Amino acid sequence: MTSAGERIKAVRKLRGLTQRELAAASGVSISVLRRLEQDEQESARMETFRRLATALRVPTMRLVGDTAEGREAEEDPECWDSVKRALNAPPASRGESDDLPTVEGVTEALDAMYPLVVKDGYQELSILLPTLLRDADALGTEGRDVRVRLLQRVGWLMIHTRQFKAAEDALTRSLDEASDRLQAAVAIDYMCWLLMREGQLSRARELATQWADDLEPVRLTRATPTELSMWGVMLLRLSGAAVRDNRPGEAEDAMKYARAASEALGREWRFPQELSNSTFGPLTVLLKTAENAGVVGQPQSVLRIGSKVERLRKSKSPRFRERMTSSDWNRHVLDVADAHTRTGDYRQAVGLLTGINDSAPEWLPNQRFARDILGRMIEERRTLTPEMRDLAVAVRLPV
Repeated sequence: MTSAGERIKAVRKLRGLTQRELAAASGVSISVLRRLEQDEQESARMETFRRLATALRVPTMRLVGDTAEGREAEEDPECWDSVKRALNAPPASRGESDDLPTVEGVTEALDAMYPLVVKDGYQELSILLPTLLRDADALGTEGRDVRVRLLQRVGWLMIHTRQFKAAEDALTRSLDEASDRLQAAVAIDYMCWLLMREGQLSRARELATQWADDLEPVRLTRATPTELSMWGVMLLRLSGAAVRDNRPGEAEDAMKYARAASEALGREWRFPQELSNSTFGPLTVLLKTAENAGVVGQPQSVLRIGSKVERLRKSKSPRFRERMTSSDWNRHVLDVADAHTRTGDYRQAVGLLTGINDSAPEWLPNQRFARDILGRMIEERRTLTPEMRDLAVAVRLPV
């Protein structure tokens, strides 16, 4: 847990104030303020905290210490409440009407939402999804395939926005109704990602291992692009879980096989839209290699791979023409920003984070990794630039 002095110092930096300026604005002695921030004085009178809080424009208990401090609670924005209710509601009777949902209509509506998914339009999606979920449920057995697609899309979105229980509900339902192995593998891919975000690394490793073994083609040269890509994606999940579970050998072995799958594929491949909105190929493998390097504390490797990725993205080669989703790309940019922060290049890191905030303002606040990056930056800096303070607000950095 952070001390009162650490909380005061963090908020003071966010407000762009020196110790002397805060002392003057609050009427608190500079010597008391210094002792608090240096943890030479553990506490102070409530009146002192109140004066500091007034000058810093925060609630007094933000400095004293809230009982909820440090709680790793699931984010619960109200915009997803109606999605959760629709996800768990019993199927409505089709009844008799001239305006009943059809498989074709629900499929068209789901496809039409794709641009919103690509640009992380969470607010608009939270409005559209409840009706679509109810319509898909009302289709009965004839709507099974489109319902599986929709549930997987909902699970993917819920993981992005840290609605973990809702994500598990959606993915479990999609697995129950999946009609073939590739359809089920998409749900397993997302389930592994969910387990990793929840810190359940052993379960994620076991699940990814089981499905990577099951999906491995008998001969790479005879596998379809979709089969190769699904196997490769599962290997990347295994590698990511293993490296976080301090199993570097297992992580590297999985990455080696994923690299072989991408080389057999020969290019970046986008899954058919009825399966997934992700891509797999040499570029995706490079991004995940950089991510693993960041996990084990190798920022120079991340920056070296990041430079290579930039060159490939700008090349005219058809191997890299297929664009990945903004969330996949922005996750890589966070890795590069983190590496710049660890090497002391805060200007580059701030520029990258600002770029993400400009292009994906609904995505960035849901990334705890972004808060961690900015939090370390703030701890290391004596003073914060206006851009740093704006980013702290954007990522809802708790102070």
